[in-house]
Amino acid sequence: MTTHHTPLYLISALALAVSQGVHAQDEQETKVQANQGLETIVVTGVPRRTTIMASSSSVSSLSLEQVEVSTPRSTAEAFRIIPGVRAESTGGEGNANIAVRGLPVASGGAKFLQLQEDGLPVMQFGDVAFGNADIFMRLDNTVQTIESIRGGSASTSASNAPGGIINFISKNGENESGSVSSTVGLDYDSVRTDFEYGTYLTDSVRFHVGGFVRQGEGPRETGYTSNKGGQIKANLTKDFENGYVRLYYKHLDDKSVGYLPMPMYSNGDSIAGFDAQSDTPHSALFTKTVRLNGENQISNGDLRDGMNPNVDAVGFEAVFDLDNDWRIENRFRKSSISGNFNSLIPAEVGSASSIAQSIGGAGATLSNANTGEAFNDELAMRIHTFDVTLNDFGSIVNDFKLTKSFSDNTSLTFGYFASTQNIAMSWLWNSYLMELKGDNAALLNVTAADGTEYSENGLYAYGTPYWGNCCQRDYDTEYDTRAPYVAFSTKLGDVSIDASARYDSGEARGNYAGAVTSTVDMNRDGTISIPEQNVAGIDIANASPVNYDWSYSSYSVGANYQIDPSLATFARISKGGRANADRLLFGKVRSDGSVADEDAVDEVNQFEIGVKKRFDSFSVFATAFYAETEEQNFEATSQTFFDREYEAKGIEVESTYFMDAWDFRGNFTWTDAEIAKDALTPEVVGNTPRRQADLIYSLMARYSYDKGAAGVSFIGTTDAYAQDNNDLKFDGYTQVNAFVSYDLSENLNLALNVNNLFDTVGITEAEEGSVPENDIIRARTINGRTTSVTLKYAFN
Repeated sequence: MTTHHTPLYLISALALAVSQGVHAQDEQETKVQANQGLETIVVTGVPRRTTIMASSSSVSSLSLEQVEVSTPRSTAEAFRIIPGVRAESTGGEGNANIAVRGLPVASGGAKFLQLQEDGLPVMQFGDVAFGNADIFMRLDNTVQTIESIRGGSASTSASNAPGGIINFISKNGENESGSVSSTVGLDYDSVRTDFEYGTYLTDSVRFHVGGFVRQGEGPRETGYTSNKGGQIKANLTKDFENGYVRLYYKHLDDKSVGYLPMPMYSNGDSIAGFDAQSDTPHSALFTKTVRLNGENQISNGDLRDGMNPNVDAVGFEAVFDLDNDWRIENRFRKSSISGNFNSLIPAEVGSASSIAQSIGGAGATLSNANTGEAFNDELAMRIHTFDVTLNDFGSIVNDFKLTKSFSDNTSLTFGYFASTQNIAMSWLWNSYLMELKGDNAALLNVTAADGTEYSENGLYAYGTPYWGNCCQRDYDTEYDTRAPYVAFSTKLGDVSIDASARYDSGEARGNYAGAVTSTVDMNRDGTISIPEQNVAGIDIANASPVNYDWSYSSYSVGANYQIDPSLATFARISKGGRANADRLLFGKVRSDGSVADEDAVDEVNQFEIGVKKRFDSFSVFATAFYAETEEQNFEATSQTFFDREYEAKGIEVESTYFMDAWDFRGNFTWTDAEIAKDALTPEVVGNTPRRQADLIYSLMARYSYDKGAAGVSFIGTTDAYAQDNNDLKFDGYTQVNAFVSYDLSENLNLALNVNNLFDTVGITEAEEGSVPENDIIRARTINGRTTSVTLKYAFN
């Protein structure tokens, strides 16, 4: 299969050169490098700062230079090299499905994993429908490191994160430096400029500011500029003798196309006229929608908005060492978040005539290309617009910690976490008929034998009658979370012990309303057409209340035994939880607004045992794990509720190896997962959860030479089932990425970056669980090959 355009947003900081990497290393330097990984100090998800070697948790810390070898084109693609994490990053810049260690992704998002920026959650719930946390964050040159923690210790470190935490830690001016870079797609339309700079203003005041701007069509052919916008982040730090205060600000306004499942054959082959790796149903001939908004007023939607987060966040953190060995920390952030999620999903693929007949007509004709020409025997798509207005996803978050150190080896921490998360959005979906074509597909009109038109400019319904008008929805809800917690750590000889507990409680308040149909002259022409006879709007008069509370307790106990300076082993037992939010609406919330206790919270029990070993030039970190997970969820595309329990066991291995100018890093995770119980579909008990591969892996190699560096990465998975019925199976695949850089001068670097070098087909998800009669499924695959070039100037 061939492809022309492909992965996007270069994250130029990642695809750029290793302009000032280590070029020649003697044997002693190699030993130092090999030890650096396990001796890295981490701050995410641990009671107090500690090294990876001394921690009783599975933690990793990645620099941008390490991430760049995998040449990510989106934020979530960078997560693929984190051990234990399965990041399905085929949705574009956001909307990724992210799982960890066999914990399920029954619907979408990152339900059991929390994404953070500087220690605070981007969203309190990682799987909000059309509001996945990765939509509201971008990876750029302002990031210093990416820290991750997997497993049970995350249960008491953050609310709603029993599976793990991924934390973006920003640069803060401590290292006086800056850079500006421009990245251009060579075989796809994308131009991006990144900049960042940090320095000291005085001996005790420093700052860092940076961000990016970009525009282009992106890795798939939409027919218009579908990616444009940018981000700016800034922080200002005042250092004191016993601590610091830091203020920060973030503004994100970025439009990026959202890729939803699209037509292809069940084996991944492309359909004639639609390349599964480079095409999308998006079209320059279809950019506007007309619908009733959340207040039942006629309004317009714009498909060119795509995923369009508007984020303004301000915050501060203060850390001080006090008398008598006390330490106080406080982190606060207020975020104003709104925007749009507008994309296309084929609800059905078939002949144009058969779909037209199901609507009531006799056939189909082209609407906005060769208007009126018959179009019946060719393939067509029944399209639903995922037209969602994100009215208010704002939040206020505060995390307070007070730590008492009794000696160099013992400490006790008391903390209190509080957050308010708004989830207010309107689903304003319509139905269209569209030709199956990848290059600016035309809309189709449905006509009767007598010439009666059942559609207008391709729109045959205001709403989604094919899905029972499920998806005209409006809700305005607020979720408050309060969580006191305590953590204790000590060291007894060569054994480090830590124990922590957390009590999460919260309340959900608000209302939600579903669809109601009426007759509306949507185009205001004085005539009621067939689609205007049943216009789906919001049943505002019969809104339902949301009024329930929840609570759950979490604990985690771990121990690390330092056998000798180069060998350690650890074990941990944990229990955590995850409060459910908007996905309980329209099915699980009772008429009085209450929710059953077993539906409000999902619990996760986890057990881990691991070993860490380092040699002169080689280190390895291996963890065996077992998890039991409850799951209550709802999937919008299939209109399906889930009520299940899962079991997963496996092994996670992470390693590094240094040899002269070579740097090798790799990890793999083997997982054996099954559906242990299912209250709604018991026939799937014993099956493997959807999209759960036995093995996922990431292997990277980088060679540093006198004037630059070159690297290659292999990111892969074995085969996996499309759905829980375990019928349709996707083949495993390995995606190969590569880059090479060259120093044109001391501070100027040129880099060539290739994502998916061999144009591999890799399906990550599908709507169908079995092969349909026409062999056409609706699925998402990784983008085909993309090549970019980056010119970067670094300065001090």
